[in-house]
Amino acid sequence: MKYWKKYTREKLIKRIDEALESTIDFQSSKYLGYPVSKLDENVFNTSGAFLSESPLLKSYIANPNNIGCHTLGKSEEAFKGSQELEKEVIQVLAVDIFKAKENEYDGYIATGGTEANMQALWIYRNLFKKKYHATLEEMVILSSEDTHYSVHKGSNILNVENVSIPVDFNSREIHVEALDAIVKKLINEGKKYFMVISNMATTMFGSVDNPDIYAEILTKHHVPFKIHVDGAFGGFIYPISNRQSTINFENPHVSSITIDAHKMLQAPYGTGVFLCRKGLIENVLTKEAQYVDGMDLTMVGSRSGANAIAVWMILFSYGYYGWFEKISTLLLRTEWFCAQLDDLNIAYYRDPFMNIVTIKSEFVPENIAHKFGLVPETHEGDNKWYKVIMMSHVEIDDLSKFVEELRTQRLKF
Repeated sequence: MKYWKKYTREKLIKRIDEALESTIDFQSSKYLGYPVSKLDENVFNTSGAFLSESPLLKSYIANPNNIGCHTLGKSEEAFKGSQELEKEVIQVLAVDIFKAKENEYDGYIATGGTEANMQALWIYRNLFKKKYHATLEEMVILSSEDTHYSVHKGSNILNVENVSIPVDFNSREIHVEALDAIVKKLINEGKKYFMVISNMATTMFGSVDNPDIYAEILTKHHVPFKIHVDGAFGGFIYPISNRQSTINFENPHVSSITIDAHKMLQAPYGTGVFLCRKGLIENVLTKEAQYVDGMDLTMVGSRSGANAIAVWMILFSYGYYGWFEKISTLLLRTEWFCAQLDDLNIAYYRDPFMNIVTIKSEFVPENIAHKFGLVPETHEGDNKWYKVIMMSHVEIDDLSKFVEELRTQRLKF
């Protein structure tokens, strides 16, 4: 890893202090033109000796606004300290994890995977309009039926049709023949430009799509397309556990990627990440934001610099090898759990590089699912699946209690 290092706590605190020194202090500077300030001292405790060992709390008190995309052009000078740490986060994710070439990527810390997915669709809609003079009726979004509902939100807001591709019930793999037939039908109906959402760990199953399947079929039909990888959950696991993965920027078909730091990385909520290749994000420049120093290229506009610092802290507290150990522990627990289910002849789905196990509902009584907080595929109608996620708080003891209840239940019948 070129950039992803492990820092001592002393170095972490020093770097964050330096960043905050380069960020406007509204108590001492008295800037008149900014509609922001540090946290209200009448409501929040913003002083105390404990802050010297609490760099993230200091960041929230300073309240930096990381508006803009700091990998491109100018940014607001008042918040350059927290922006620099955000740039380091984007560099680690783009170069070290997703194998982008140096200085050939853009990105920012979004509010979450929903925004990051919509950012991608927004970029590609505008790209098709500018490059091909495409109409909304000529564009379409393709995604599997397991894709996160944020894609349907993006479809609705951007007024671009979304078409779901069926998947195999057991393997969760895209039906290639169905995809081919759907693309052919859409072209006959007047669709000319395709945006693809390819999943790196779906929300319910942890299943991983092969983006090359989309690319092969769309290339065969001679239509322009862009592929966005939704790695909101899998982005901090799959590239670590599957070192042979080609779902990254070395793959010429992958144009952008979503990752969520507030899932596996356990950052505060509001810390999704959007990454893309150079030359794309300019398609969503808001020229009307002329009072902003630099270019406003993001969907959300104002963003928490403190959240960016939180992600930076986590990445550089672990370093690559520390994070590899953590992921490896979770995967060992997942394998142990799957072995117990196999022993009970319980049917489930699991991608071998992921920490999600989704069990067919016929093997899990509803009362047990409720007791252990399992998430159903649907809360309405006929539920077919329950999922278990091996997060840091889910230990072997917890899993064994669940397994024992399943075993006892099966012995009754």
